[in-house]
Amino acid sequence: MRQFRRFALAVLAALFFAPANAVPVTSTASSGLQLGDCVMFREGGSGFLLRTPTYWLRASVAGLSPERRLARRCPEMGKLMPAYTREDWVRAAAAMPCVDNDADVREVDVLRVRVAVEAWETPWSNQHGTAAWLFRGHFLDQALNKGELIEMDSSWLERCEHRQ
Repeated sequence: MRQFRRFALAVLAALFFAPANAVPVTSTASSGLQLGDCVMFREGGSGFLLRTPTYWLRASVAGLSPERRLARRCPEMGKLMPAYTREDWVRAAAAMPCVDNDADVREVDVLRVRVAVEAWETPWSNQHGTAAWLFRGHFLDQALNKGELIEMDSSWLERCEHRQ
């Protein structure tokens, strides 16, 4: 069962972000992000023949905060990903960056980005998409409103073109 939980967490990380055992090391200089840049958080789009829908959050960079964090062991949820609750997703996000083995626990540099929400598309039911990071007009446990500030890790974001 323990190996299955590790596998499930690795699949989660591979689907949504970097592999669970890869700790992102980011600095302001290496990210190239600047205030006002357009960024997107994307979720979904997996599958080879039948692709799942891609849901997204578009925002502009409102602040950058380099931090030093301890990359601890990834949390064990004790259930399959389709059974994750909103609280489970929040817990998984709060634990990142995380590692699979005690031997890999160490301090890492991360870049936290405060973004001003511009637009989004989220699933509204489990038939439209899984209840993951983006669901029912929320990013994790924060309601999405135009202009709302949300803080997240820069490694979760990709650059985009501004649209009016």
